[in-house]
Amino acid sequence: MTEIARRRGTITYRDLAKVLDVQPPHTTRQVTDALELLMREDYVDEAPFLAALVVSKVRNGLPAPPFFSLARALGRYTGSDTSPESLTYHTCELKRAWDRWGRLT
Repeated sequence: MTEIARRRGTITYRDLAKVLDVQPPHTTRQVTDALELLMREDYVDEAPFLAALVVSKVRNGLPAPPFFSLARALGRYTGSDTSPESLTYHTCELKRAWDRWGRLT
């Protein structure tokens, strides 16, 4: 994923599942679980959420609701999953992830 950050890009949950060769059943859930673990690690390290690079095709480039739920639970986000704040928060977190993780590759 750091290569995606270096290119200042994003990847869908589905494409990430393919890249990681995640096997059914519940491939999206498996990817989401792994991303939530990654978010917890980033939180402990006081790093931007690398998981911000993973977006939902059906949510117009925003992460799925579990991203926002966990960000709220960790105290990094206070809005809802679907408010205009979610776009603003994701844009900022995505830029922070690109800046941090993109320069480490």
